[in-house]
Order: sequence, then structure tokens, then C-alpha cells
Amino acid sequence: MKQVSIRPVWTIQSPDQPPLPTRLIELLVQVSESGSLLLAARRLELSYRRAWDLVRQGEAQFGAPLLLMERGKGSTLTELGERIVWADRRIHARLGPVLESLSSELAEELGDALRESPPALRVHASHGFAVERLIERLSADGLTLALSYASCSAAVAALRDGECDVAGLHIPLGAMEAMTLAHYRPWLQGLGLTLVDIAKRRQGLMVRPGNPKELFALADLARPGVRFINRQSGSGTRLLLEGLLQAQGIDPMQIAGFEHGEYTHAAVAAYVASGMADVGFGLEPPARQFRLDFVPVASERYFLLCRNDVMDSPALRKVLALLRDPGFRATLQDLPGYDASISGAAAALGEVYPALVADE
Repeated sequence: MKQVSIRPVWTIQSPDQPPLPTRLIELLVQVSESGSLLLAARRLELSYRRAWDLVRQGEAQFGAPLLLMERGKGSTLTELGERIVWADRRIHARLGPVLESLSSELAEELGDALRESPPALRVHASHGFAVERLIERLSADGLTLALSYASCSAAVAALRDGECDVAGLHIPLGAMEAMTLAHYRPWLQGLGLTLVDIAKRRQGLMVRPGNPKELFALADLARPGVRFINRQSGSGTRLLLEGLLQAQGIDPMQIAGFEHGEYTHAAVAAYVASGMADVGFGLEPPARQFRLDFVPVASERYFLLCRNDVMDSPALRKVLALLRDPGFRATLQDLPGYDASISGAAAALGEVYPALVADE
């Protein structure tokens, strides 16, 4: 099956001026990461003179500086330059999983038109960083996948309707487990399914460096002057947060920004890092990626639910072998807040969560 790749491209334009060169945006991102215009130019295979031309062109269009240079201290972005970089990071954080899913759908449609063999495995999954690593590695190893990142509810609904072979979702450990199982039970009851573990992981508060507003507990979200950014309605992370708030007697309507949701954990982190919110709720890896502090709140188990009739397929055997590989486990273990010690464990769904398959 052919691979389709989609990458977001954006620019800025005034009515009476040409659009800002996309290479300038790429250059500013690289300067932010390397602290050097020279290194940034090398990474993009630009001459130093061309890099400076792009910077000057952008500064002329904005009428404001984008870059500051001090002898012996490298290159520093101005506030405007930093804002452009944060805009780029927000775009990629929000759209990345969506575009990856769309790429997979388009590749499958092209494959149908070309009469190519169907994908070896259809996967619908809640986006996470361990499952992302798994998909990347399986694809690199030549396994053809039809991938759709979706909410946990959408993933289990697709499994129920026969639209996928494998669904990826997460269930909290501890007090919130029963509530979450009851939510997914209508879709999963009566299906023959095997649970394959990927990892345990932590969810918590993403706060700005140094935690200036001293946000250490969910109750702090309802304090005056605290701006919150949520995940979208229907996501497993939002379901977990709503359950935790209810258990603690916290009214979500007292949380400023509770109804404003982003579609990925990384988009939440980028939102906080850009200063548009004081705190978000999500996973630890994007918090660290965007240089935020992280306050753990809950742990959960991320796993694949596989139809029993695909468990003996070559594709599933590759999935299990990779999850049990010590080297790949080490890759997952390196993710902040992840525990890959259970990776590759498999058992009937009813043995792990009897409540999901019990009769009414």
C-alpha cells in the first residue's frame, strides 16, 4: 500500500504584501531549538546569507525585529519571533494526529483504486505517545496499517461495528476504574476480545515553569484568576477529569475555560506554553516537550483491544513480538511518566475486566 504524507503549511499575509515565506517560519523554529542562526541555516540546508535575507524580509514585512544577536551568545528570538514559533508548534500539535489519520485513509482509498492488497491491520486508537511509537515502528518494519486516531468512545464503537480489528484505549487505575468501565461497557459487551497491554502512564496538571500560580490539586482549578484548557468532549482524558472532579465535589462550571477543548495532549501543552492558559490536564511527555512543569494526578493503563479472530494473524504476531522486545520496551520506558513493564502482556478481556463482559 502506498504511503501518503500530509504536513501542515501556513503563512502570514497582509492585504498589500506577499505572504511570509514558509522557509522563514521553519528557520525561526530551528533558531529557537538551536540558539544559532548559523546552525539553523545548516539544518535547513540554507546558506547563511540566504538565512539573513529571509530574516530581513520578515522584519520588513512586520516592521519589527524577529531576531537578536549578541557576540558570543548566539541568536535569540524576539517576543514576536517566539510567538511565530509557538503558533507553528500549536498548529503541528493540534493537527498532527488528525493528518496522520487522514493520510492513512487516503492511502487505503488509493490502494482500493490500484487493486492493492488491503491493510494487514485496521487500528482505531486514542492518541498517545506509546501507541504512536508502536505505529511508527510497525510501519517502518513494513506492516501495512489502516490507522485512525479517535476518541476512546469512537475507537470502541468502531470495534463494535466491525470497522477495525484493534482499538486502543485507556482505563484509569484505582477509584475511577469502575466509572470508566461502565461508560465503555455498552460497546464491548458480547464481543470476543483479547486485551494486549502497551504501558501504564500518568495524567496530570500541565503548568507553566515554576508553577507560578501554585496549582497542585484539581480544586485549585476553580480558583479565581486561573485559566484552564481542557481536552475535547468525548475524549477519554476528559472523561477521566470529569469523574475526578465529580468525586471531589468540584463544579466544572467554576473552572474558567473548562468548555474550551483541544484535540491532542500536545495541543493542550502548547496552549499553556504559549501563555493562553495557566494550566491544562493531560499526559506528561508533551508537558516536558514544551518545557512545562507537571503535577501527577492519576495513573491509567493503555492497551489494545483485539478481535479474537485476528490474534493468530501474522500482523498481530508482529505487534506482540515488538511489544515484548526489550529494546522497544526501553523506548517506551524513556517516555516521561510511562511504565512499559507490562508491555506485550495478553489476556482475555473478561479476565482483566470482568465488569466489561458480565451480563446485565
